[in-house]
Amino acid sequence: MALKLRLARHGAKKRPYYRIVVADSRSPRDGRFIDRVGSYNPMLPKDSEERVKVDVEKVKEWLSKGARPTDRVARFLNDAGLFEWKAGNNPNKGKPGEKALQRIVDRKEREEARKVAEAEAKEAAKEAAKAAEEAAKAAEAAEKEAPAEEAAAEEAPAEAAATDEAPAEAAAEEAPAAEEAPAEDAKSEEE
Repeated sequence: MALKLRLARHGAKKRPYYRIVVADSRSPRDGRFIDRVGSYNPMLPKDSEERVKVDVEKVKEWLSKGARPTDRVARFLNDAGLFEWKAGNNPNKGKPGEKALQRIVDRKEREEARKVAEAEAKEAAKEAAKAAEEAAKAAEAAEKEAPAEEAAAEEAPAEAAATDEAPAEAAAEEAPAAEEAPAEDAKSEEE
């Protein structure tokens, strides 16, 4: 017969009270038990001495007969110095499930996409700033060249006027010659 030191629940709804009992491991939780060795009242403050009561002599006797405590009772007995309790190791218990892993992966992908978009926006802003600086420099250069062009433009019309006068004089010279030519033609026709 496999003996267990375990908790048997008593008390009202939402007001639990447990008895620490020695029972056959195959019997129901609140069913038949062999011996009662203590009590546990979770409703009391954690620092209260009445929270966990253990009959040390009975516990030692049942442990010597081969009774194994459950995890919760082993903790109580460890606090009383009757049993050495070691924390179990279940590394898979703390791992997230498939859906949680998928959410984590999705969150990382969204974060990376957001960072890439921010980097692209910063680069675009830098490019726009450089283009604006270049446009400002070009505008300043155009303003500096504009007075030089105006001076050149003032000189150019004077030269153009001089060149305009020269063709006008040439045209004037050609015009009297043209007038003389028809006159000569007219004289030859009269003869």
